[in-house]
Amino acid sequence: MNIFILSGQSNMAGRGGVIKTYDHHLHRTTQHWDGVVPPECSSDLSTHRLSAALRWEHAHEPLHADIDTKKVCGVGPGMSFANAVRRRVDSPLGLVPCAAGGTAIKEWARGEELYENMVKRAKESVKEDDKSAIKALLWYQGESDTSSEEDAEAYKVNMENLIQNVRQDLNLPSLPIIQVAIASGSEYMEKVREAQKAIDISNVMCVDAKGLQLKEDNLHLTTEAQVQLGQMLAEAYLTHFHPC
Repeated sequence: MNIFILSGQSNMAGRGGVIKTYDHHLHRTTQHWDGVVPPECSSDLSTHRLSAALRWEHAHEPLHADIDTKKVCGVGPGMSFANAVRRRVDSPLGLVPCAAGGTAIKEWARGEELYENMVKRAKESVKEDDKSAIKALLWYQGESDTSSEEDAEAYKVNMENLIQNVRQDLNLPSLPIIQVAIASGSEYMEKVREAQKAIDISNVMCVDAKGLQLKEDNLHLTTEAQVQLGQMLAEAYLTHFHPC
């Protein structure tokens, strides 16, 4: 299998199709996924996901349902990415979802639970099969770092450390990393975006989500935007990292 790690916060975990409704019995607003799976995100027998229990299973939306368990998950970029890659790569794909909504980059530092869990899951994904290989880390995170100037200014160094650490801990010194420049956030969004686009490390690419449609919350991508983003990530991977 060609294996891809999906990590970051809510827009990677997927909120496409997650809608709010008022529950008159509970007297509060609840959220649920509308269950709509675009054709670009349909499941395929050759695409698998590593479950929370570290077992391979057929991949389907929502990819992060048993990973980002504190929130309601919907459509993210992962399945759209996988289907776009699969059209050009003749081998099974494995997706390793690791994203968690509302998390700041300091929570992804080495030694923190989220980071260590991501590394553990990544290692587990190649444990049973010496022909499988981790091909890239897809990273979409940063909205939680836009509300304070201090966090935004520290973002570049924190992200560079994450790249260095994950490559070291997986023993993959040139692991391709495709990060998404955020499309939403608070007061210091542009500062975080600048940091993301300024990272100049070998085999690190940046795909810009700005301009993709946001939901009414002005924070999360719509289902259609997630489809587009997945295809953009696939194009970046195929163009820069997949040998012809």
